[in-house]
Amino acid sequence: MTSATLAEIEAAIRNVPDFPKPGIQFKDITPVLADGRLFSGVIDHLLDGVKPGSVDKIVGIDARGFIFGAAAAVRLGVGFVPVRKKGKLPWATHEQSYDLEYGSNTVAIHVDAVQAGERVLLLDDLLATGGTAAAAMQLLERLGAKVVGVNFVIELKFLEGRARLGAHPVRSLIAY
Repeated sequence: MTSATLAEIEAAIRNVPDFPKPGIQFKDITPVLADGRLFSGVIDHLLDGVKPGSVDKIVGIDARGFIFGAAAAVRLGVGFVPVRKKGKLPWATHEQSYDLEYGSNTVAIHVDAVQAGERVLLLDDLLATGGTAAAAMQLLERLGAKVVGVNFVIELKFLEGRARLGAHPVRSLIAY
């Protein structure tokens, strides 16, 4: 099976107008997930340049980041760590709140999910305003992790979310 090109992956992303509210052009990745070659290609591209042994854990953000993060962790043979919405993890957590356009939200991580000094790669499907990813990075740094990269399938450049992620290496496969 040959890996999918970024052009093939981008062509499969479906635009859904006015979802979840009027004026939003939602980028639907489910057609990519439904095609094994495209899904595998996304993982190949997300891990491009990540050498085996250079990462101790993959961290995925609730919820679509779990899909890509878990697959990437299996591919690298490392553990997977979920960053979830507040109240969804069953054990002791650290929490980090962040502002949204209209209100705020909170994400959480188990207190023992990452050990000090572990090298982590943070993955998610979409970089928009950067608030969720920045909060996840704050949680990881509170645990003493070294964030070696932050990779996204899609980036909405016009929202300038990359600016909220500091000096960390940020990579997106497809930009709009």
